Amino acid sequence: MTQYILSIDQGTTSSRAMLFDLDGRAVFTAQQEFTQHFPRDGWVEHDAEEIWSTTLAVVGEAISKAAEDGTTIAAIGITNQRETTVVWDRASGKPVYRAIVWQDRRTATYCETLRARDLESTVRSKTGLLLDPYFSGTKINWILDNVEGARQRAEQGELAFGTIDSFLIWRLTRGKVHATDATNASRSLLFNIHQQCWDVELLQMLDIPESLLPEVRDCADDYGVAGADVIGVDVPIAGVAGDQHAALIGQACFEPGMIKSTYGTGCFMMLNTGETALESNNRLLTTVAYRLNGKTSYALEGSIFVAGAAVQWLRDGLGIIDSAQQTEAMAASLDSNRGVYLVPAFTGLGAPHWDPDARGAIFGITRDTGPAELVRATLESVCYQTFDLLDAKRRDGIEPKRLRVDGGMVQNNWLCGFLANILGIVVERPVETETTALGAACLAGLQVGLFSSIEDIADKWQSDRSFGAVMADADRKLLLADWHEAVIKVKTASRS
Repeated sequence: MTQYILSIDQGTTSSRAMLFDLDGRAVFTAQQEFTQHFPRDGWVEHDAEEIWSTTLAVVGEAISKAAEDGTTIAAIGITNQRETTVVWDRASGKPVYRAIVWQDRRTATYCETLRARDLESTVRSKTGLLLDPYFSGTKINWILDNVEGARQRAEQGELAFGTIDSFLIWRLTRGKVHATDATNASRSLLFNIHQQCWDVELLQMLDIPESLLPEVRDCADDYGVAGADVIGVDVPIAGVAGDQHAALIGQACFEPGMIKSTYGTGCFMMLNTGETALESNNRLLTTVAYRLNGKTSYALEGSIFVAGAAVQWLRDGLGIIDSAQQTEAMAASLDSNRGVYLVPAFTGLGAPHWDPDARGAIFGITRDTGPAELVRATLESVCYQTFDLLDAKRRDGIEPKRLRVDGGMVQNNWLCGFLANILGIVVERPVETETTALGAACLAGLQVGLFSSIEDIADKWQSDRSFGAVMADADRKLLLADWHEAVIKVKTASRS
């Protein structure tokens, strides 16, 4: 009988369930968007119960599809929006507060306080991260300090913390398993990436009881069984990785020096550094790439907070497009950007700037500026931000020649072509661009023996199209100079 692997891809704006065959091909996708909550400037929240209900709904569709096809589901892989923080009651499973999303900036002042105590070097040496609201640790602290009774209940062992993967595992196993994987743990500010354990000093620094925390397991591991009483059939949960790490696996970037960039809500560029945890001199993050059979591989990562989210803003906020698919033709209809630049710092600027107070701005608007110019400026901003990440890696002594790209935005040929021109290197798009979900499926397949090794996974990777750089160096430099001038203006305004 044919077997499928079910991948749960719980993202920032939607929950998806995808079925993959054993050749790594997606055969079915179900997706549901959910509500974004913005209670204050810089605050971003999700209703964890809505995340659960949308996940359950799409998983149900996938299971029904497998039954229609006469196939069995061999395993479940989970990949998730990282850093997004949930604290729930161990007895009822109910969250004590909305999920605080990775984009949320409410703990910026707390991070400054910790930085003023000269603690960032300790954090950096143990976790590879910076003191920034982006990461889970300060979000946990905020919930414990601001939800009535939460700290006392946490200290009594009544509450549990998890990123979205842990929350889903808890729900799918009816509370039998409280676990996460090494990649999600590595984004918490609480996990020592060198010793591969929760760090007592960091827990004390952020005033977080260890009893809150999940067990940390390998990316391909036993995470219990999603029960028939929950999803209709018993299926082992066998693979877990944060979304960007899953994409690295789905892109088969298993060799040191291989690099990928994922374009979803945000943009995340990750470079495999193998067994060596390299430290950047240019404010990139050192993180766990994946951990398999107890062996850790590391990566250098740059994070852009707003990429596809800016296109969503064009659709839902401004109403100048009906769908993301329209942007390709609109951008291509112009022979230049006509001097219009968008800096999409809607929730601050990520790497290499790390400015949580920056806010978005548009420069160069004239009476002739219309929807096409705004669309093109939005797409170009994603490429310019990617250049800044790649430039930081270059200044760290790394000179990649090819970049593998994935995510929903890279279906746009104009975007991929402009990206290659701005980066000055080859941009390679795979046949299967939903590599985040694929990576989770590959991990689950490894654990249950459907794939023999990471080499087996790498053999299944296929290129769809390569985009080469054809722009003149002088034109590239002029565009980048204008972009960097716009970024400087935004950063200056955030400090005034």
